[in-house]
Amino acid sequence: MKAGVISLGCSKNAVDTETMLGYLRAAGHAVVNDPAEAEILIVNTCGFILPAKEESIANILDMAQYKANGSCKLLVATGCLVQRYREQLAEELPEVDIFLGVREYERLPGLIASKLDLNAPQVCAPNRVLTTPPYRAYLRIGDGCNNRCAYCAIPLIRGDLRSVPMETLINETKQLANAGVTELTLIAQDTSGYGRDLYGEPRLVPLLRALDGIDALKWIRVLYTYPDTVSSELLDTLAGGTRLIPYLDMPLQHINDEVLADMRRRGRKADICRLLDKIYAEYPDFTLRTTMMVGFPGETEVQFAELLQFLRDYPFDRVGAFAFSPEEDTPAVVMPGHISEEIKQDRLHRLMIQQQGISQARNARRVGQETEMLVERVTDTHSIGRTPWHAPDVDGVLRVPRGNGHTSGQYLPVRVTEADIYNLEGIEMK
Repeated sequence: MKAGVISLGCSKNAVDTETMLGYLRAAGHAVVNDPAEAEILIVNTCGFILPAKEESIANILDMAQYKANGSCKLLVATGCLVQRYREQLAEELPEVDIFLGVREYERLPGLIASKLDLNAPQVCAPNRVLTTPPYRAYLRIGDGCNNRCAYCAIPLIRGDLRSVPMETLINETKQLANAGVTELTLIAQDTSGYGRDLYGEPRLVPLLRALDGIDALKWIRVLYTYPDTVSSELLDTLAGGTRLIPYLDMPLQHINDEVLADMRRRGRKADICRLLDKIYAEYPDFTLRTTMMVGFPGETEVQFAELLQFLRDYPFDRVGAFAFSPEEDTPAVVMPGHISEEIKQDRLHRLMIQQQGISQARNARRVGQETEMLVERVTDTHSIGRTPWHAPDVDGVLRVPRGNGHTSGQYLPVRVTEADIYNLEGIEMK
């Protein structure tokens, strides 16, 4: 039958979607992009914060319209929201025929066959069906998280860290590379904690060294490292690899010690500053990305001002920021000192306005530099892509005048000529 999937949320959820598509295709179903053509519609939900939950419900209701008009025979809801609220959703959304949580995707073909009275399929371990362009892919090296940050519902949804064995990851990467993937992005809830559950200690560095030896790859990037497990060995490895990109994504969330303690984050300001001092001194070419939260319960204006000053003193190329969102069953919900939405949004606005100037200054230092650009899109006038300084889906782009033969997935030698807040302009080097 024809199956369509709506994938919501983060890149880790996208990998779940790709795994699910692999099971569907192995069971003989065809994958279609247009919901109007699909006989089976699947919404892979996100349940991280309230806006994500609302988006998930809205998409389920949108897809239910195709079932109401008869074009869709089966509506399926999967993913994080279902994992967390399966019983409530089953009561409130009778339009949905199958609810499936995380780590249950191998059951999907059998459940579909049972509901639609089809022959029961053979369940195998299929290859993922990439939803990214064919030249790039995410590699999820673990699922779940051992950190218990006071605001985060991820452990409630996905449980403790479960690392993927290194041999499995190496084999998966070789399969992806053989299929044409040249850019690999490693993801997990906590990538620098990878392997602690399997090997008794973090093993991200040995994994990176093994992947760095796969010749068909061009770029390997790591996202979502935790500050207190970013070691000198990891920095040296990222800086010295053949295919590894010196790009450090290190979500900090805050810098004030009291706020960090209330958040139940490991590490304190002095530790973070010491690490960043080392990076600026010894690894000046690193691209730095972080995530910050404003408006956590009890955050004072003085503590917020300390965060702003820190970002001036320790500039990051990219900063993602969001206002605290109370998630039920997390410790932060019952903490005193909840802050009004108006104040949270004001702080978020002030932080991002400040960061725009910092990001532009960090981008400006790239003017005149030569690098490579991975072409992702070609228009009538320009080729648009990313450099090693730009992670997929979250960072800006570089544009160069269109040249003969430019195609998506191609790597071009370029020189940067202009910079703005998020994006760069350049020219192709001949």
